[in-house]
Amino acid sequence: MQKAHTKKNILYCHGLTKSYGSGTAEVKALQGIDLDVYQGELLMLVGPSGCGKTTFVSVITALLGFDSGTCTVLGHDLSRMNEAEKTAFRGRQIGFVFQAFNLISALSAVENVALPLTIFGTDKAIAISHAKKMLKRVGLEQKKDVLPGKLSGGQQQRVAIARALVHHPRLVICDEPTSSLDHTSGQIVMAFLKKLTKEHGMTMIVVTHDERVYTYADRIAQMEDGKIVQIEESR
Repeated sequence: MQKAHTKKNILYCHGLTKSYGSGTAEVKALQGIDLDVYQGELLMLVGPSGCGKTTFVSVITALLGFDSGTCTVLGHDLSRMNEAEKTAFRGRQIGFVFQAFNLISALSAVENVALPLTIFGTDKAIAISHAKKMLKRVGLEQKKDVLPGKLSGGQQQRVAIARALVHHPRLVICDEPTSSLDHTSGQIVMAFLKKLTKEHGMTMIVVTHDERVYTYADRIAQMEDGKIVQIEESR
């Protein structure tokens, strides 16, 4: 049972199901997910490979539809949105941090960070200005003109975080943000993400297998076989 919270609920899923295929080939990826996520918290989603974590994250970010249940994110009932609305929703209200960084090698750090803004029509000069400010927040203002290939893994991840946050999303999804980093770099990245949730009221869902960073979570949601089987409060 989830502990009662007084914080604002920004994600509500109840009875969420999703299957792939049909008949004997049917795979039940989600089998009745129940989960609330609250504003300003850092929730870690953990569980073995194949348990449904990626499917669940794809559903709550409107990349993938679902079969039954309820899913409301940031006040939007995802079942009632068309594809254009879903695209705008992702682009304006959700930030993504990927395991492989997904930086464009031919663009400088500041150009990579500015991408989410320019894609949605922000004037390039304004986008670059915002990107420089975000790089300063992650401690990389001196690396703004450097190409990703000249940065360390930890620095590339911080550029990726800056890119995810440059449009001030209300929800940030981090997919294995420390798995490609050494222990020290991973701790630095997680400490920074935790700081953002506390100082700016951002909400983060971190998908991870890295037990070294569990201490940064406010709560840990354990998934098995397409269900949330346990939610632990941070110690």
